[in-house]
Amino acid sequence: MTHSLASAAPAVPAVGPAASGRSRRILRGVAVVSCLPYLSLKVAWIAGSRIGIPRGSSLLEHPTTMAVANSVTVLMDAAVIVLALVLTRPWGLRAPAWLLAVPVWVATGLLAPIMAGFPLQLAVRALGGGGERRTGSAPFLDEWVFGVVYTGFIVQGVALGTLFALYARDRWGQLWRGSVWELPASAVGAAQRFTAVAAGVLALFPLTVHLLWACGATTGLSEGRVPERTGSFYALEAVYVLFLLAAVTGAGLLAFRRGRPLPVKVPLALAWVGSGAAACWGAWLSVAALTAVDDLADRATPLMLLTYAGQMITGFLVATVAAHFLAERSAARRSA
Repeated sequence: MTHSLASAAPAVPAVGPAASGRSRRILRGVAVVSCLPYLSLKVAWIAGSRIGIPRGSSLLEHPTTMAVANSVTVLMDAAVIVLALVLTRPWGLRAPAWLLAVPVWVATGLLAPIMAGFPLQLAVRALGGGGERRTGSAPFLDEWVFGVVYTGFIVQGVALGTLFALYARDRWGQLWRGSVWELPASAVGAAQRFTAVAAGVLALFPLTVHLLWACGATTGLSEGRVPERTGSFYALEAVYVLFLLAAVTGAGLLAFRRGRPLPVKVPLALAWVGSGAAACWGAWLSVAALTAVDDLADRATPLMLLTYAGQMITGFLVATVAAHFLAERSAARRSA
């Protein structure tokens, strides 16, 4: 999700409250409608349908596990609809900050790499870099499923991200006014700097491993994963590298007050999006790796698990820096 948070400039007269409200209602409708393809597929699979699942797919081997996993992901995507309502209704402004920020941060983390990675994967395939599937392996899902689902995710990300940017501007816009140059010395600066340094040091490991995999190395990959590397795999590994870099860069700028001519919202957005992507996808990859135990060749190696764990912990540390920064500025505003 992008967060182009507007400054405190006066509203342009040509765009009044009615026009603004109409735009938000349209975005809310887009967000809700974009959830329907994914929810429809998941509900159909829970009900026993096999639409989009080819014969021989590993998804058919454990129907109970598949039903549980699909139920969880249905709830996750349904949460997007709830968030769209909270962000566009008057009562949503009274929601506790943490109760709204946490699910939006998770949604940001899960959707941002898809929004960046899927178009990149399509571009790689268009240029002939898609690669071939491992000989003898059955496809996981029909190819059209990925196009439908990921397109829906991208639309969700754009609509929900825009709604949250507008909501955050209305409710918390004063917290990121001005430039980094204007930030005062922090009372908790030492703790922020320590956390930012810890995140940067810890990020070196997953950064290095993902970069090696993006460049074609097979170091630490499971035996079954090596033959499945395609251009899409390399593109996704490069995306993980970019979001880790965004996370530690944003944390460093906030904690050390660097990049002083920059608007405060730039490092804050880097920390928000980067930390969410690192933490949520690190957690998702860890869970997926730990549950893939059927084929010994496909089991995650210790290096893969350490990489995902390091990615996840880095994201949480950067999120802590951003949360401390916002809490500090909020307290300063109240005392002023």
